[in-house]
Amino acid sequence: MTHPDDPATADDDGALGGVHIKYLHHCPRQLWLYTRGYRPEQRSDLVAFGEVVNDTTFTRRHDIDLGEAKIDWVTTGAVVHETKSSRAPSPAHAAQVRHYCLLLERRGITVRGGTVHYPLVRRTLDVPWDDDARTQAEADEDRARTVIAAAEPPARLARAQCRGCSYLDYCWGD
Repeated sequence: MTHPDDPATADDDGALGGVHIKYLHHCPRQLWLYTRGYRPEQRSDLVAFGEVVNDTTFTRRHDIDLGEAKIDWVTTGAVVHETKSSRAPSPAHAAQVRHYCLLLERRGITVRGGTVHYPLVRRTLDVPWDDDARTQAEADEDRARTVIAAAEPPARLARAQCRGCSYLDYCWGD
């Protein structure tokens, strides 16, 4: 079964899921490998932990499946919500929420913005949705498609930036 954010979706019809945008911001090489079927995150304890946090937090909320992406939930007034197991905000998290806002807007929904929830530290990050955010989201899609279409993988990041990444062994293993 294909997950909504699987590259088969992106490769087949050009649709991009939130994971594509998150990986673009985290590491373009990770995005490139992911779209080619390399999936070590399926064996990652950190990914499994994130899934548990998502499954046990805000349990009365239900995912919104857009086909190419799955949003954690959307509240009345079209505010996108995303839950992260991280203890610190990341530009990738805000980019993922902006991408979801763009996808909803393309479906004719008037979006107000988004919120990233960090339940382990009881913090939130508000993500505005305006012309600048829309421009950023569209630019992210263009950049992601460029990375995905490249014949060769992007350069790996400095090893210190790869701490905790499930792709570490692939990129740095001997």
